Parts: sequence; structure tokens; C-alpha cells
Amino acid sequence: MHSSMTITLLVTLMVFLIPPATSTSRHSLDHRRPDAKTGFEVTLKHVDSGGNFTKLELLQRRMKRGRKRMERLYAMALAASDPSVSAPIHPGNGEFLMDISIGTPPASYSAILDTGSDLIWTQCKPCKQCFSSPNPIFDPKKSSSFANLPCSSDLCAALPLSSCGSASACEYLYTYGDYSSTQGVMATETFTFGKVSVPKVGFGCGLDNEGGGFNQGGGLVGLGRGPLSLVSQLDEPKFSYCLTSIDSTKTSTLLMGSLANLDATKETIMTTPLIKNPSSPSFYYLSLQGISVGETKLPIKKSAFEIKGDGSGGMIIDSGTTITYLEESAFDLVKKEFTKQVQLAVDESNETGLDLCFKVPSGAENVEVPKLVFHFEGADLDLPGENYIIGDPSGVACLAMGGSSGMSIFGNVQQQNMLVVHDLVKEAISFVPKQCDDL
Repeated sequence: MHSSMTITLLVTLMVFLIPPATSTSRHSLDHRRPDAKTGFEVTLKHVDSGGNFTKLELLQRRMKRGRKRMERLYAMALAASDPSVSAPIHPGNGEFLMDISIGTPPASYSAILDTGSDLIWTQCKPCKQCFSSPNPIFDPKKSSSFANLPCSSDLCAALPLSSCGSASACEYLYTYGDYSSTQGVMATETFTFGKVSVPKVGFGCGLDNEGGGFNQGGGLVGLGRGPLSLVSQLDEPKFSYCLTSIDSTKTSTLLMGSLANLDATKETIMTTPLIKNPSSPSFYYLSLQGISVGETKLPIKKSAFEIKGDGSGGMIIDSGTTITYLEESAFDLVKKEFTKQVQLAVDESNETGLDLCFKVPSGAENVEVPKLVFHFEGADLDLPGENYIIGDPSGVACLAMGGSSGMSIFGNVQQQNMLVVHDLVKEAISFVPKQCDDL
């Protein structure tokens, strides 16, 4: 049993919005200086920010994207171990956009941030097929720092599908589970993040880009564990993000490289090891060992969160999935215990799209909720109430979690107001409580 006493969290009922929404060893490019320390900060903007949506509409939009993303992430994990499964790469759409500049002189773009994939790419001229986007199409001829990557390069070898084009230039094809794809040439270029320029970043110059899911930005920045990702190409392969409260209008923050270092003397740090799934080496898998609701440690079977031989199972942490999804048998126990401990009637209308909602009496200003603890290996993460209870003015308070089949995901609602540090050298994830509005 979990030893701590049940606590009461007072959650003021307002409209809580979901946020403005192989080896993991470092893979350095041959031309990078091993002693170089690159660190920079990037502002993250949610893809729905600035849209003319009601708060309930925002919630419904993000839930819909999150469910599709979960299904395709699972399809990718299975595809990696079974070639007959037709979903080699998970979808590109995520929840956050980051502003970057590419080339010399720098041209500004907005790109989708994705912690679940590796390739960095943008649309390039001469474009055979390009999707509509508010961003311009990058023109390599206008940049003095653009250079094609040869077929002999390590990054070319790391691609799932590549070929050798004219002048031994590396050509790539990246296909997504929803029939979206990007195809073009691999190159190196100077990427600028704020005031910091990083030379010779390997990326895909997309000449044939089809399908949906990318039109919020001009391309995608992969931050997965594989060698093609931006974090793996840095001399210090580490990054962290701090996502603001779900009801905040402020932007979130991404820290890359040396700026993501922790100060252990000043912070309360909880660290858990990253584990490996050979079928999906790019995903950030965590070892979830149990869950407590109030003072009750739930009787979840150990096998519920284990990675299975076919590549399914396990739990990943993902910035692009809105709420946490738990394997169905585990979620049923969480749902049952919350229903038992929350002294409110269950709402069956299902208007929010969330699986468990409670009716809040008219005129009530607060709702009492039991605490929720995720027991990761080496880290008991005790979440604040606003990280798992979402209130709606229609008179309901909902649990921001859902059930899944085949894969569990620790979503971004549960990560808000925490600095979440991904360290590819130590192969660990750290959680540091923060007021992200103040960063």
C-alpha cells in the first residue's frame, strides 16, 4: 500500500484548457567539434493558439488529435517488428510550433516540434508537390551555407529509406502512417534558434511533400532518440521543455544542449531511467511500475506496462499527445478508484470526449480530488490536481486520462509546470517542479 495519507486538493472550477496544446548513444557528425557546447532557448507556441475557438472546442480538437496520434504511434511500433504492417513512421503532426531560421542569410520558418520522431525537414524549391502553409518554401540557391549530404554519410545510412542520386547526393523518402510523406535530398545547413546559430545541421530538403498534418508549419523538427534528430546532432545531446498551465495564455519554453543542464543544488529533481524498445529506438520509454490514487496503490499487473516481444506495450513520454493513455486494464482500475473516492455523481453525457467526468453541483466553487501518483523506477511523481482534473463551465470535472490498447503514453497535460529533461547520454528523464510562466 502507498504509505502517504490521502490529501485533498482544492481545484477551482474554471475552464481548464489542455496546453497551448537500437542504442540511444550520442551520434556525432564527423565535422562537429567534440569540445563545442551549443545551448539555446526556443519559445513554443501551441498550434491552436490564436484560433477563434471556444474552450470546449479547443478541448475537443486536442483530444481528437491525441487519439489519432496514439493510434499511429502504436502502429509504428508494430511496423518496426513486422514489415507486413503498413505504417513505417508515425504521423508528423504535434501540438507545438517553434520558430527557427534556416540558411545564410537566415530565412524565418515555423516548424512542428516532435519528440517522437527523428528527421528534421522543410519544404524546398524547386517543389514538385508542396502542401499549403503560412511559411515560405526554402530556396537552397539563396543560401551560401547549403550543402548536399553524400550517400556515404552516417546520417544517410540512418534513414529508413534512402537512395543515391546525381553526384552521389543522398536522397530520402519518409512515409507517415496517414499516407503523408516527404521526399527530397539530405543536406546540411545553418539553423538559427533565437540568437544562436548552429552550423551543418543535417536535414531533409523536401521536394515532394504530400498529405495532411503538417500545414501548421513549414516542416518538422524531430527530437527523438535516433541519430537523425536535432538533439542527437548537438555536441551535448540533451533538451528540456517546460509547458505552461493548461489555462495559461503564455508560451512554453524549450531548452537545448548545455542550457538544459540541471542545477542539483537548487532543485527538487526526480530522475527515472530511459528504457529501450528495440522495435522503436526513437521513442522515450519509461519504466512505470505502479499508480496510486489517494492512499490506495492500485493492483495493476506488472505486465500492463512491459514492452512485449512484438514491439507493443510499454509507456512512452510524449510532448505531442495531449492526455495520458493507459493500457485498458490499468485505466479501468484508475477509473474505478476515482469513481469510488470522488464524492460526486458520474456524468454520462460524454460531451468532452473524456472517459470519466463528474457532475459538479450548481454554485460549487471547488471540488475535492484524491492525489494521483505515478510510480516510475526511481521517481514517485505526485501530480498537482490541475495536471489531471479538467473542469468545464457546463458543470463537469473530468479525469484527463484515457484507456488504450497496445501502448501507454504519458501526455503533456500531466507534464505541465514541470521542467522535463531528456538526457541521451545518461539515458534518463528528470522532472523538476517549475512555474513555467516564470522561465
